[in-house]
Amino acid sequence: MEILYASLIGFFLLLVIYLFYNHKSSENANLPPGKTGFPVIGETLEFLYAGWKGHSEKFISDRIAKYSSNIFKTSLFGSPFVVFCGVNGHRFLFSNENKLVRVWFPRSIHTIFLQSTETFSTEEAINGRKLIRNLIKPVGLQSHIGLMDTVAHCYFANYWENKDMVLVFPLAKHYTFLLACRLLMSIEDPNLVAILENPLGFVLKGAFSVPIDLPGTPLNRAIKASSFIQKELLVIIRQRKIDLAKGMASPTQDILSHMLLTSDDNGNFMHEADIANKIFGLLVGSHDNIASVCTSVVKYLAELPEIYLGVFQEQLGIAKSKAPGELLNWEDIQKMKYSWNVACEVMRLESPSPGTFREALTDFTYNGFSIPKGCKIYWNARSTHRNHEFFPEPQKFDPSRFEGSGPPPYAYAPFGGGPRMCPGKEFARLDILVFMHHLVKRFRWEKLIPGEKTVYTPLANPEKGLPIRLFPHEA
Repeated sequence: MEILYASLIGFFLLLVIYLFYNHKSSENANLPPGKTGFPVIGETLEFLYAGWKGHSEKFISDRIAKYSSNIFKTSLFGSPFVVFCGVNGHRFLFSNENKLVRVWFPRSIHTIFLQSTETFSTEEAINGRKLIRNLIKPVGLQSHIGLMDTVAHCYFANYWENKDMVLVFPLAKHYTFLLACRLLMSIEDPNLVAILENPLGFVLKGAFSVPIDLPGTPLNRAIKASSFIQKELLVIIRQRKIDLAKGMASPTQDILSHMLLTSDDNGNFMHEADIANKIFGLLVGSHDNIASVCTSVVKYLAELPEIYLGVFQEQLGIAKSKAPGELLNWEDIQKMKYSWNVACEVMRLESPSPGTFREALTDFTYNGFSIPKGCKIYWNARSTHRNHEFFPEPQKFDPSRFEGSGPPPYAYAPFGGGPRMCPGKEFARLDILVFMHHLVKRFRWEKLIPGEKTVYTPLANPEKGLPIRLFPHEA
């Protein structure tokens, strides 16, 4: 018994000594102000709660005010973080990509999205990203605009026309997923689309959740959904390889064929599992983020008749310039300047992305604070998007902010910036504009829940799915 007491006292003393020196070392390191909250959970629940209440930027703005600093520490999704805010924070991170910082993913995201790439080298991962970027550059996407127009036409004919009322958010997600399946893998079979789409609802919820992998938790459900989808993708990939070998598929018909037949500078081809992972990431990115923007566009056009009228007149002019059956092309997209300004203002007010993560590659100093090597970093575009310093009357919807040279550098960043800017930016632009074109030339509409709140789970979405009443234009 005495030995047990002595052991407990010794352990207690060691714990006190450890905490004392850990506290002192933190002080000496001059880390940014803030707190890390509870073990594992940290401040994740406070972060998510702000989004559930429809004020996701409040988590950041409250701490900026509390600590009188545009940089602070916290703990989210199982990891301690330093949060960089404001234009200067964005500029520093974007301009020091792969110099002082590099991309990093929390354990939950890594487990869900990157499990199939753990056996591949960094060089293979870089080559895979290069291939994806090349495939979804503006030049590569121009030839797909006609297909996007065709998919959108069928989608609105099947899901919107002859309806008195629709629920926008789930329909917008279905639209973006249909389009992604066609462009990525030439999938048209509605049964196969449903098999792939149904589990996706679990993925994003698990990616930004408390990192506890137990049966029934959001993370556990997301891992299972990810595994199921990637197994289905492997079946599709292997069948495509057979079809290509037999001449039953075209080498240029979609992104999957390009990925299978394109080698890197050393003549190496991507592994099947890596292709499945890349396709999976593109499906998730195109499904939720773009659907969130399309839904917010519908919301604001319902609330602002004068803005709707401007978009309607622009899109109607483009529609009238087309011969019967003629599809949209690159020149038509370039004419949609006002519509894109409207979409940009929507993304300013309701940025779809919850932010991204970095890791310090070496010790450095920022704003007088020490950032040690290995420190995890988080940035969020919402810290500037509603800041009156960069956007006068920030609550006002004003598409003219994006005319001319647009907002100040680094103030507007819905797609990130620097070398890690979202490679799907141009794909998203085309996706959103084609959606707006088909929507406004067919309908005007009104919200059925006038005061419906936008919540973040973690992406912006209307609390009740945005039910609207449709009023078709007269032929």
